[in-house]
Amino acid sequence: MAALDGKKILVIATNYGVEQDEIVVPTEQLRERGATVTVAAKESGPIQTLVGDKDPGKSVDSDTTLDGVAAGDFDALVVPGGTINADTIRQEPTAIDLVKAFVEAGKPIAAICHGPWTLVEAGVLPGRTITSFPSLQTDVRNAGAEWVDQEVQVDETGSTIITSRNPGDLPAFVDAIQAALA
Repeated sequence: MAALDGKKILVIATNYGVEQDEIVVPTEQLRERGATVTVAAKESGPIQTLVGDKDPGKSVDSDTTLDGVAAGDFDALVVPGGTINADTIRQEPTAIDLVKAFVEAGKPIAAICHGPWTLVEAGVLPGRTITSFPSLQTDVRNAGAEWVDQEVQVDETGSTIITSRNPGDLPAFVDAIQAALA
C-alpha cells in the first residue's frame, strides 16, 4: 500500500505561465505515492507551463476547471508558482474561495515559489510563518505573516500551510505534503 492511498489532492492553476516543475513534479510524485491528484485550471484544456518564467515548457492536461471542484471533495490543496500563473490566479475569486474553504475545513494547503500570493490574497496568513520566492517577502509581511528563508516551512497555526521557495525545494515540499496527510 502506498503512503497516500485514498488521499485526494487538488492542484489549481491558470492555463498559462505555471512554472513547469512546480506543477509536474508534485503531481507526478504524489500520484506515485498513491494519491489521486486532480488538476483544475481556470479554463478547460491544456496548461502551458514555462521554465524560468520565460521558456515554453511541457503542456499539462487539466482534469477539470476551478468552477468544477469543491474543497469538500479533497484532502489537500497545492498551489504551484510561476510569476504569471500566481499573479493571475490570485485574481480569480473561485481560487480565493477554494483557499479559504480549505483553511476553514482545516485541510492542508501547500504553495510554492510565487504560489503564496494566492494565500496573501485570501487573507489566511495573519500570525503564520511561511516562506516563498524571496521577492514576495514584503507582501507576506504586509499580510501579517513572518517570512523565513528555508526550503520548506510548515505552519500549523490552525490549519496546515506548507510553503517552499523555488523548484530546488521540491523534494522537501512533496515530502512535507505527504507528512501532512499521514
